[in-house]
Amino acid sequence: MTMTITQQIITVVVVVLGTMTTRFLPLSYSGKKGPPAVITYLGKVLPCAVIGLLVVFCLKDVPESTHYGLPEMIAILFIVVLHKWKKSTLLSIGGGTVFYMVLVQTIFG
Repeated sequence: MTMTITQQIITVVVVVLGTMTTRFLPLSYSGKKGPPAVITYLGKVLPCAVIGLLVVFCLKDVPESTHYGLPEMIAILFIVVLHKWKKSTLLSIGGGTVFYMVLVQTIFG
């Protein structure tokens, strides 16, 4: 199903407005008062929720017939240990990806 040119324009406008709103809204709270309590709460809670959602999304299609998700679980454990040790998000993402690829290409391949 393809979108018409009007639907494409509307989609781009909505995405641009959404992006601009999320970028410029924090600037409106730059006074001495600070952001409202609900914004501060969401800033603390949402990162963990997003990571949890990403983990569930990544594991939803793990095949049950081959190794029962063992390489995925080993890679997740590796990522958690690596992140607790080095406290580097970029290293955790990159190292975990490389480790998982090595697992599925060599050991579980």
